[in-house]
Amino acid sequence: MLDLGQYIAGPGAGQTLADLGADVLKVESLSGDQARGIGTFGEAMVQAYNRDKRSIALDLGREEGREILHKLLAEADVLVQNFRHGSAERLGIGPDELSRRYPRLVHGGVTGFGVNGPSRGRPGLDIAAQAEFGLMYATGEADGEPQRLGLPVADVTAANALATGILAALFQRTSTGRGAHVQTSLMEATLSMQASNWGEYTLTGQAPRRKGNGQALVAPGADVVTVADGTIVLSAYTAEKWSALCNLIDRPELIDDPRFVDNPARVAHRAELLAALSEAFGAMTRHQAVERLQSAGIVCGAVRSFDDLVDDKDVAASEILVDVATSDGGRYTSPGLAFTLDGRRRTTSVSAPVVGQHTVAVLRDLGYPDSAVAALLDSRVVGAPAFSLRQIERHSS
Repeated sequence: MLDLGQYIAGPGAGQTLADLGADVLKVESLSGDQARGIGTFGEAMVQAYNRDKRSIALDLGREEGREILHKLLAEADVLVQNFRHGSAERLGIGPDELSRRYPRLVHGGVTGFGVNGPSRGRPGLDIAAQAEFGLMYATGEADGEPQRLGLPVADVTAANALATGILAALFQRTSTGRGAHVQTSLMEATLSMQASNWGEYTLTGQAPRRKGNGQALVAPGADVVTVADGTIVLSAYTAEKWSALCNLIDRPELIDDPRFVDNPARVAHRAELLAALSEAFGAMTRHQAVERLQSAGIVCGAVRSFDDLVDDKDVAASEILVDVATSDGGRYTSPGLAFTLDGRRRTTSVSAPVVGQHTVAVLRDLGYPDSAVAALLDSRVVGAPAFSLRQIERHSS
């Protein structure tokens, strides 16, 4: 697989395939993935979405660089890119050209706003998608400003959608013998994750609005309650669960209280409802409150930070945190695939490569002699780190 992506949406799809066992070659400019130049924030992206990949640095603005890319394409099964709309065509790797030259190739693209509408030329960033397609409008306190979600959710969802489409296209190829073009966007990914909100909107005619915690049409539903050492969240909006909750807190009279007799009433009187729950659970710890609620079959959870999760037994048992070895002998962990195959998934990994770390090795595999590799390096058609160049120096000496 050739991964020409930058930041998250493209590389994230490549990371999924790498975790599934694909040989992923990250094709970067000589300066590298743009995320490499934005400090710790960008380095976190690079390390999270480029594990177990190799890297070749090419100047695709030059004919010699594009020639190398096409030699790689001739051997590839998959290509992924998240260029701005039109950029792939200018490089000669648009979907029509790829389908003509490499009919078995599966090629996937991510844009910000789709490829057909009037905004197709706009650059796509996660925050723009969150803002323009409903997420920020519905997130935050009722009397506060719109809030972005605390993660690049549009980017990640688009990456997952692209990976799913690529796997579907590869499966289709087993029967047709032909590849396919898979296309998604941050717009489509952001809308798709809001299917229930969209359904609510079309059924009621009312757009979801910011209201902080709690679900708009049911209560208690995703409501937050303060306890002795933090907060918990709980839902008990069916008649059965509401009765169980009232009995659990020794307030059976609330079951038929006119303020709480059904969901519309409870939503209208949410403040009084939360006051009763705070009184019942306020002196407990998160663990105590969750334990009691679980004993009654009520959906709940302690609100926890990453500090709380480091030693979590359920997280450890799932083995979702991959142990990653760095090139300098260090180690860190990163979440891996969110599913297992026959109960298994990769539990160890290698950190993201440095820019062009495998340029020399890849060119040799393509049949370039060391003299040609050296000439390409000298002319800045390709790039490689100093430690990689020593391979040629040793061979030449």
